[in-house]
Amino acid sequence: MDKLITMSTKELTRLEVMQRLKEKRLSQKEAANLLGMSVRQIKRLWRKYQKDGVKGLVSKRRGQPSNHRLDEKTTRQVLGLLKERYSDFGPTLAHEKLSEVHEMRISRESVRKLMVEEGLWKPRRGKKPPVHQMRERRACLGELVQIDGSEHAWFEERGPKCTLLVFIDDATGKLLELRFVESESFFAYCEASRHYFERCGKPLAFYSDKHGVFHVNTPQTIGVGEGMTQFGRAMKELDVQIICANSPQAKGRVERANQTLQDRLVRELRLRNISSIEAANAFAPEFCEDFNRRFAVSPRSDHNAHRPLLDTENLDLIFSRQKTGILSKNLTVQFDKVIYQIQSDRPDYALRKAQVTICQDAKGVVTILYKNKPLAYTTFKKLPRQAEVVDTKNVNCAIQLPKSPAPNHPWRQYGQHLNGTPVTEVSPNGAD
Repeated sequence: MDKLITMSTKELTRLEVMQRLKEKRLSQKEAANLLGMSVRQIKRLWRKYQKDGVKGLVSKRRGQPSNHRLDEKTTRQVLGLLKERYSDFGPTLAHEKLSEVHEMRISRESVRKLMVEEGLWKPRRGKKPPVHQMRERRACLGELVQIDGSEHAWFEERGPKCTLLVFIDDATGKLLELRFVESESFFAYCEASRHYFERCGKPLAFYSDKHGVFHVNTPQTIGVGEGMTQFGRAMKELDVQIICANSPQAKGRVERANQTLQDRLVRELRLRNISSIEAANAFAPEFCEDFNRRFAVSPRSDHNAHRPLLDTENLDLIFSRQKTGILSKNLTVQFDKVIYQIQSDRPDYALRKAQVTICQDAKGVVTILYKNKPLAYTTFKKLPRQAEVVDTKNVNCAIQLPKSPAPNHPWRQYGQHLNGTPVTEVSPNGAD
């Protein structure tokens, strides 16, 4: 009676090759290449096949216990300790205790399997990856512009890390603006937006993440003022809508562009030996033109949704930090820890309790407006600065490190000519 032989896919492949060898349709070298083995191994398999037939190709270890299995003594000891001392422990912590306290040589996965088999641990199902629905590109250029900041070693070891602000059109994939800045901040995005608006016009909407520049992330501040950020207020005045994405995948076009830029732009900067933000910003338009020529696509509609800037839109004031304040009886108002005294030829009672708008530009120059007209003022008092709330992305920029003395500072020459003997330079903290 014929006996049923169970073979794996790998063994079936070997059987087919051996049969072709038997029929002399293959050479041993060709058989070795097909199976990914050496000619010596093929000769050994051929001898087994000639001696035992199909059975000689079946693994002799089939049905046998693994050589790496835990021995029964170790298994009993581990189970005893788990049930006696570590019944409510997780597999990782239980493995640490078994290894460190009891000096038992057992893997963490073996501990987990034993705990599952004994009902001491219930395996958790892995979270299913979220499914992100595909979104079709917008139809028109300038209808939706995705913006993001990418902190990276753009100059590699030639310069410090900085942030690249990326503006990319959703319909065409065109880079509309690249701007190197020290960090993501209100004034940095204002500077990049200004260059973009003056060159292309205003888009219908920006699509961003929930960075503090675009979105109020502290619930306590909702309801204070208009409940929007400084950049949100500026875009509202310019009639540009801001839409915040719930996930990085939602604004995948700019996220993928960041990856491409970290690959291509870094190398382009290296080839040109660019190592400063100013030189990189000067090179950015040339790179954008080449990038768009290679990767941009044609939109479904030829309509350009960009709108020109109006004569009434003063970008100097719109792109400034603004705060509404009420003048006191003494005609003073406080802004950013500074008290300002209004100077006016009008009677004091005419401006008491008047509502004014304090505007501060990127250089720190303050303008106080009353009915859209500037008021003269003097600085009355500066209050000491206290703890500030800083976004996590800007912590490194907010830390004020002590500045080292200049190369020609007199401190560096201190003691070098005492008694005519040069003295080794001493660090500021007194250590050698």
